Amino acid sequence: MQPSAPPRTYTISELAQELEISTRTIRFYEEKGLISPRRSPGNQRQYSRRDRARLKLILRGKRFGYSLEQIAEMIGMAEVDLDEAEQIRRSLAYGQEKLQEINQRIEELRLLEQDILAVRQRLFDRLAQLEGRNPTNPKEHRP
Repeated sequence: MQPSAPPRTYTISELAQELEISTRTIRFYEEKGLISPRRSPGNQRQYSRRDRARLKLILRGKRFGYSLEQIAEMIGMAEVDLDEAEQIRRSLAYGQEKLQEINQRIEELRLLEQDILAVRQRLFDRLAQLEGRNPTNPKEHRP
């Protein structure tokens, strides 16, 4: 039987390049306790596949608009293994909150669109009036 190969590790530069983030960002997440790389005998950070996966989850959470505190609650701190069911419950709760925020923003944007269209129509009508055209004939409107 052959000895198994050591688990794959990543340098901070490799992860930064792969994930298109700065090394400072990775160190920041480490400072916050979200990832916990090992150290080489030369004191260089060695990131595991787990650290890489956690970084991807953190970045996805940030892209979805979650705070770091919310992300930490969903994925747990690096040194603590959260119960998977509890992680799922927290993720579902935060996801529901985020969907409500999105729906509220969508409604606000619809109202804003209606306001802008109404102002636009009044401006077209006024311009037509000033130019002596029929304001009710949309074909005469010039953008």
